[in-house]
Amino acid sequence: MEQKYRQGGFTLPGEAGYEKLTLELAKKWGADVIRDSDGTKLSPEIVEAGYSIYSTICIIRQHNAFAAAHPDSQQQSFLCSDPVVATGDTLVIRPMDGYFTEQFELNDTPDALEFWQVWDRTANAEVPRSQWAYADGVVTIEGCMPWHEYTVSFLCWRIWEEINMYNHTTNNWTTEHLRQLDPRHPAAWEYLQQWLEDWCVANPATNVVRLTSLFYNFVWIFGEDMRNRSRFVDWASYDFTVSPAALRAFEAEYGYALTAEDFINKGKLQVTHMPPTKAKRDYMAFIQKFVAEKAKALVDIIHKHGKKAYVFYDDSWVGMEPYGPHFTSIGFDGLIKCVFSGFECRLCANVDVPTHELRFHPYLFPVGLGGLPTFSEGGNPARDALLYWRSVRRALLRQPVDRIGLGGYLSLTLPFPEFNDTMENMAIEFRRIRELHEHGAPLTAPFKVAVLHTWGSLRSWTLSGHFHETDRHSLIHINEALSGLPVDVRYISFEDVENGALADVDVVINAGRAGDAWSGGDAWKSDKLVAELTRFVHEGGTFIGVGEPSAVEGYHTFFRMANVLGVDKDTGARVCHGKWAFDVAEAPITLVAEVLAAEPNLYLTDGKATVLHAADGVPQMTMNRFGKGCGVYMSQFRVTAESTRMLLELLLHVNGVAADSLYLSDTAQVETAYFPQDDVLVLANRAEEPVDCVVHTPDGDKAWRLEALETKIVGK
Repeated sequence: MEQKYRQGGFTLPGEAGYEKLTLELAKKWGADVIRDSDGTKLSPEIVEAGYSIYSTICIIRQHNAFAAAHPDSQQQSFLCSDPVVATGDTLVIRPMDGYFTEQFELNDTPDALEFWQVWDRTANAEVPRSQWAYADGVVTIEGCMPWHEYTVSFLCWRIWEEINMYNHTTNNWTTEHLRQLDPRHPAAWEYLQQWLEDWCVANPATNVVRLTSLFYNFVWIFGEDMRNRSRFVDWASYDFTVSPAALRAFEAEYGYALTAEDFINKGKLQVTHMPPTKAKRDYMAFIQKFVAEKAKALVDIIHKHGKKAYVFYDDSWVGMEPYGPHFTSIGFDGLIKCVFSGFECRLCANVDVPTHELRFHPYLFPVGLGGLPTFSEGGNPARDALLYWRSVRRALLRQPVDRIGLGGYLSLTLPFPEFNDTMENMAIEFRRIRELHEHGAPLTAPFKVAVLHTWGSLRSWTLSGHFHETDRHSLIHINEALSGLPVDVRYISFEDVENGALADVDVVINAGRAGDAWSGGDAWKSDKLVAELTRFVHEGGTFIGVGEPSAVEGYHTFFRMANVLGVDKDTGARVCHGKWAFDVAEAPITLVAEVLAAEPNLYLTDGKATVLHAADGVPQMTMNRFGKGCGVYMSQFRVTAESTRMLLELLLHVNGVAADSLYLSDTAQVETAYFPQDDVLVLANRAEEPVDCVVHTPDGDKAWRLEALETKIVGK
């Protein structure tokens, strides 16, 4: 193997006390950078070993002494008490009941009490301020309606930074709980800037400052009861950015005031999976502008000291939308993304920033996701790494990144030499794939696919969190399937459609549940939207709907695109109507019926759609010719090797593209990428056992055998 494939593009987590191991693995894995990890510090022996140095800082969570001296500089959030039923005309509620008191502390200052609200949730009405009073952690409500439910919406201090909290509870740390500062507080902002100036001077060996991330964490609300420890988590929520100062600044800029209810939303909170209100959109834009301005000031300080500024897009990233309007103004030199899945790789790879880096899993912690014993007795980190690599690799074959790396405690690898060998091989494969992209792009199908949802390009390649947090949504499975397919993918909003975004698109995919942000909810009340998509299909485009696409009540159909799809859903109004009989046709693609749901309430609109799969006499997948185009409906989509191939075959079929032109294998378990500039074919086995395959090429069929999870690169 050439030396160029054994060196570079790899960031290693160093560990003081394990200098020999650190330098040995740096050589084995071909690291050119050594970084510290959360809770660790590099020793002089490591820092002076000749490697570039990344230093990790979380700008808002390393300042407990300042927080203690300035408690009003800590970050806040609105919370809502659990509903309590009034049995008489007086009710007492303890707002903090049920919340994790190590994470939250009631903010009952006069400044905060101004924004508290009490609601009669049964009547959906706010209780006048004259009817309730607060004292000593208790809200007393007078004039209640018996048997109505009441809640209290209140501000609280967040007294334990959530990622530090997670690391503590996962690893049984006994160190001090770290608090978090709000840069909107003038004294805190002045302190943070000076702290960073001093830090840069005190760390001359640091080449890259790795900001983890900026100011506000995604919302993660812990409960006191271990039976419901994680009461709420939303990777893209803005709830943890709130404070009286922020609310007043918003009113001054936008001309109207926000209330607690704009965040609490009847106790549901402003979930990213639901279409946003105007107030939420405005508040997000307000926070994004603020975060970008403050972040740029920090990056300018780092640059002034001759260092680069990379940002870790996972912890405390809220407000720093990588696909938002302000991201490039910050001036980051690189973006780092931890990845479990292919869609997360694509999310990172397409951001407008000079350097893209992936932090691989498994993370070097004793316990992995779901309590799995990754780097402890009974664990198999080598297998875990390969299974993650299986998803990452297929995305990297479509879109490259510049660097890869790991995080955590290097000493945990000592009992697992097989993991170290596996990581060495993965790093070599990564460098070979990266080089192919440097010479030219892989062969891609000659059509464009647009994923249509409320957030559009702002939330390209994501929903709200990692795969394990969004698995129940068909769209995240579609994103994962698309991440490694040889197709051009983009993300558009409903407003984009009305403004001409379909001009250079061939396929539109809309997948979600009725009313959610992914299906679209009230956006489908726009006649212009429906007409534009209908025209698009009639003139030759394809509309693929999954689940409850284009669903909204109030029209003659539940699916607004039912005329294009040829199928609709009965919400109860058609129980007395007749249903079109049908035969199940032979599918023009390799159908994977088990990834479709058995939805009982679907029916054909006019009997013209071709039914490709049915369950209990109900159509579950259909194809409907509409003008020159086509509507395709699937009741559900779940990503597997087979369903990914099914989706690819479907896209090729509706666009009239021959599979032979893309160098595809004859089995879904082996995916391929052809790089014409080098005349190189990459084959990637997704199976954990050997697979024989035949690849169809324009020059004929070629046969190969791949070992379990093997990557085979053939050609020059």
